[in-house]
Amino acid sequence: MIKKEIIAMLLAGGQGSRLGVLTTHMAKPAVPFGGKYRIIDFPLSNCINSGIDTVGVLTQYQPLKLNSHIGIGTPWDLDRYIGGVSVLPPFEKNVNSEWYTGTANAILQNIEYMESYNPDYVLILSGDHIYKMDYEVMLDFHKENDAAVTIAAMPVPIEEAKRFGIVITDDNRRIVDFEEKPENPRSNLASMGIYIFTWKILREALLALADQSSLDFGKHVIPYCHEKQQRMFAYEYNSYWKDVGTLNSYWEANMELIDIIPEFNLYEEYWRIFTKSEIVTPQFIGADSSIEKSIIGEGSQINGKVYNSVLGCGVTVGKDTVIRDSIIMNGTVIGENCEIEKGIIAEDAVIGDRVKIGYGEDAENITNPDIYNHGITTIAERSEIPSGLTIGKNSVLSGVFTIDEFKDETVPSGKTVIKEGGR
Repeated sequence: MIKKEIIAMLLAGGQGSRLGVLTTHMAKPAVPFGGKYRIIDFPLSNCINSGIDTVGVLTQYQPLKLNSHIGIGTPWDLDRYIGGVSVLPPFEKNVNSEWYTGTANAILQNIEYMESYNPDYVLILSGDHIYKMDYEVMLDFHKENDAAVTIAAMPVPIEEAKRFGIVITDDNRRIVDFEEKPENPRSNLASMGIYIFTWKILREALLALADQSSLDFGKHVIPYCHEKQQRMFAYEYNSYWKDVGTLNSYWEANMELIDIIPEFNLYEEYWRIFTKSEIVTPQFIGADSSIEKSIIGEGSQINGKVYNSVLGCGVTVGKDTVIRDSIIMNGTVIGENCEIEKGIIAEDAVIGDRVKIGYGEDAENITNPDIYNHGITTIAERSEIPSGLTIGKNSVLSGVFTIDEFKDETVPSGKTVIKEGGR
């Protein structure tokens, strides 16, 4: 029988609805990040850098792009004969077939996968955070404390603590209480959604709670283990960690990469971030172009000016176009004489000539002000923006458009224009 000391279960089925049109056709972990990467590259790279060679990736919402990106795991050295990476979508069973309903329900539905490796420990991860963590150090902490459950936790400002699951610990970091999003938090140690379970404890908890309709770690499994007086410890983490769950936090995390001395360094040799690279040709930088404080992906052709921006692979920027404080994703083509300021343009979009994006006064988005805010203008993947169009701030466009669809050739700030279908 196969025996693994530790396996990882990576939850990657989330819709990421707060990212708006960026996740209309893909799961949040598949969203591009930092030029050539996707969000899921970070936990996958952490696994292989930590010596974990068996990873189950649990997918559900819009998995096509995620599945093709992961493939058989070659970029992360996870194409193994025994172990490696396995994509685990919901599947038809003899009885009680259902979608994943909650983080722990997704793990429960794959209990046979975990049993096939007979692990001593199971590492539970989320597929939508940007960070570097050595899970082996966390596992050593788990073993040293003879823990049943270890929760990775990080200090947050006390005024933000009520947005998280909060752990209360004694002087030895043993968890004495756990509160899920408390109104009046008693601690500022927030759960990061990263857990190490001793396998027999996790198995027992999942089976005991199997009848819950929506089984979740923070709401059900952790409180259950606490009630059973299992040994639970908090592993404190104090390095860079970013939840890129909103458009603004996603934009900020990308912008932080281009600081002169970035807090989060993508290029450290000892802790590399691996990804599937589809383009291997170098960048072409035109004679009249100008680039300052930016990331430019492989295969991009720059004939304009790019300042303080992150461009993916295979991006084309036309002559006399100026891009500032923006994220332009893979395969996007931008015409000549455009002005783009604080925009997020998704993959394979086509922007015509003389287009202005992020123009004019700030105004609240009329349909989803909680999603489209902070002055960011968002263009969905495979959209086509006609030449001569001016688009205001906090606006979002998705679809293939012609200029005669817009009064005064303008999309006012705060406007949502979404058409079915794309190129």
